[in-house]
Amino acid sequence: MVRALSARNAWTGWKSACRGGCGGGQSACGATVARRGGSNVSYPPGGAPLQERLTIVPTEDTMLKTLRDKQMWLVSQPDHAELAGLLAANWGNDEFARPGQFARVDDPEQLRAEIVLAIAQHDNGSWEWEATPDHLEVDGLPLDCTDLSKNWQEAMNRWRLGIPRFSRDHPYASLLISFHGYWLYAHGIQTDPDPAFAHPLFWKGSSTSLMGEGLDIARGFVDEIKEMQDAFIARLRKDQTCAAWIDTEHLNPHARLLQLLDGLSLSLCSALIPPRTGTAKGFGEDEFDLLDVPRRSWEDRVTIKVKPASEGRIICEPYPFGVDPLPVAVPARILDLPAEPSAHFQSRWYSEPKQPIRFEYCSG
Repeated sequence: MVRALSARNAWTGWKSACRGGCGGGQSACGATVARRGGSNVSYPPGGAPLQERLTIVPTEDTMLKTLRDKQMWLVSQPDHAELAGLLAANWGNDEFARPGQFARVDDPEQLRAEIVLAIAQHDNGSWEWEATPDHLEVDGLPLDCTDLSKNWQEAMNRWRLGIPRFSRDHPYASLLISFHGYWLYAHGIQTDPDPAFAHPLFWKGSSTSLMGEGLDIARGFVDEIKEMQDAFIARLRKDQTCAAWIDTEHLNPHARLLQLLDGLSLSLCSALIPPRTGTAKGFGEDEFDLLDVPRRSWEDRVTIKVKPASEGRIICEPYPFGVDPLPVAVPARILDLPAEPSAHFQSRWYSEPKQPIRFEYCSG
């Protein structure tokens, strides 16, 4: 497989480069999936091969698709991640520490910049896929996380591309991105995972435990991530300016903040975050809790209640941002259904303008 080879080569080449110091929806049920390069993959009614049917979580590096009022709302992973980065850059006030300030450090602003970069690019492994996404022949729309979570190896290959992408100049950002992937998989394989690192996708305890072949595959991939993390940490430890960043008092709250802001952004870009009651509507219309939110330090963690108020207005209690209210916008392509497939996907896709869906977070 060409994509598997390219991802593996990127990982192998990265291992060699890292020796230096620290630098500055039904594809499994009989549908046909159009692959890049013109080839198609058809699965029989019995489903995809075992390895492709095993899932842990919705893969976060695919198109976000939400059905709303006979329309499909689509948000790309890069746009979703940049929104998370905006939230990170505005995080912090008199009650909540800003990124980089959960413990004493010589240059908190340099550390903060690395954290914001990591959060804004936490799904960068999807770049290549998003440029020419696989799509279903029945409607010509890009596959979403439900469609692609059935193929483990492709999901893991995107992590293999994304985790080390910025490591030459930003090993701390790569380290934080690696923990994002690590905890998504680790919660499916560990018998007693740390609840403080449960992604908001699983705030109600819906993470899936794995058995058999799925468990072995996930364990092997988690070991790969650990190997990358060891290399990042070794580089950071050699540099006096960033050696302290790998201490638990810094690393834990920053890794957690990435998870939390990923979840908060997903709640605006999709219907993936489970609501307190009922069925998820998405796009800021669901009430839910953000758990284990670091406030002033890792030992000081609180729950933030996220509650929709009037249209587009969302209350956070307690309020974590430095601007009140904080305006944000989600760039979405909104397509009427039923959609008609096109022989020329890129021309059709880029002819659809993104529409800004506006929200504001506020304290009350």
